[in-house]
Amino acid sequence: MKIPPPIKRLAPILLSSALIFSTYAASSAQTTASQDAKTAGTDTKDAAKSTGHAVKKGTTTGYNKTKEGTTTAYDKTKEGSTKAYDKTKEGTQKVFDPDKEPSTKVKDTNKETTQKVKDKSKETQQKVNDSTSPQ
Repeated sequence: MKIPPPIKRLAPILLSSALIFSTYAASSAQTTASQDAKTAGTDTKDAAKSTGHAVKKGTTTGYNKTKEGTTTAYDKTKEGSTKAYDKTKEGTQKVFDPDKEPSTKVKDTNKETTQKVKDKSKETQQKVNDSTSPQ
């Protein structure tokens, strides 16, 4: 079999082009694989950071809400105890000195109102402190 002259002239050019192209493709694939690995690592790192921030925020919020709920429960218990004490005192006074009962009721009502205002102010201040101070 005889090879035609035009193919004889083009054969070395085609062969060298194929070798050059295959070398370029192989090096390009290595660069792409390396870059893909770096990108995957960076994405993983960013996801871990994001998760960490979300966990911290959730923990801080949970802590603050628990603290607020505990403070409210404490204040309500204190108010209930004060009210029970005052009612017992009023009942006792009603038996021993019925004339003092109205003035005692007014004093007790004023004391309870003052206590509620202080507790509300304390809760508000606690919320402000929680929102401004980092945990």
